[in-house]
Amino acid sequence: MSSSSRTGRFAPSPSGPLHFGSLLTAVASYVDARASGGRWLLRIEDIDPPREMVGADGLILDTLARHGLHWDGAVLYQSTRHARYREVLDDLLARGQIYRCACTRARLATLHNIYDGHCHQHPPPASTPCALRLQLPEKIFAFDDRILGLQQQNLAEAGDCIIHRKDGLFAYQLAVVVDDIDQNMTDVVRGSDILPSTGVQIYLTELLSGTPPQYAHVPVLLGADGKKLSKQNHAPAINSATASANLYQVLIWLGQQPPADLINESPELILRWAVAHWDIATIATA
Repeated sequence: MSSSSRTGRFAPSPSGPLHFGSLLTAVASYVDARASGGRWLLRIEDIDPPREMVGADGLILDTLARHGLHWDGAVLYQSTRHARYREVLDDLLARGQIYRCACTRARLATLHNIYDGHCHQHPPPASTPCALRLQLPEKIFAFDDRILGLQQQNLAEAGDCIIHRKDGLFAYQLAVVVDDIDQNMTDVVRGSDILPSTGVQIYLTELLSGTPPQYAHVPVLLGADGKKLSKQNHAPAINSATASANLYQVLIWLGQQPPADLINESPELILRWAVAHWDIATIATA
């Protein structure tokens, strides 16, 4: 594959402003795409309105731009893609790949995060509000993570996953795969907290006749309390007034060893250096 055909992306959810952990993922995906001469796309994963913050998408776009992280083409909003997701759901239903599930949260809590296929064996009545689950095979998926090395995941250990929620919202696992296929995504650089979903996403991609991208999972940043930096854990928003210092610290964490005087340069010059010297092999795995 030629470098010009490579495509990466950053896909935040608009549940709040960017924090340092999300900036790190954005920078890693941006520099990796640009280092191969490829495109870098921006996707806003706004398919879960109850978790979203009004105006957060604008804050995210502004923060990225102030850090010199300029994307290619128009921003893709998942909220505009419902008809496409429904088309895929209908196809999977017609092929018998998904089934209705009426299990309550109370019942699911007793299963220790591994669904037992109850509603596949005992279909709920047609009038019952249901989620839709993707039936997963007894299969081990192996893939070479560009940061973490060889990974093997047994889909049966995850249990059949929800791709359409009981409340009528499309689930992450469906939307991310359909969008990656439709955007011809070749390289996905993202946080290692999403690593457990990769086998399922590869399987669904192949089920939809797509080509899985190459994956690279960046270890997530932890706060002083040992928890992942996230909006849910109230990680502070990035201060764009210190964009150059922010980028410099991100490159240090990514093991890129920028020269000390680079911290005084503009975000654009810092990123230009990062693209020219990018080495994904230097990212620490723990």
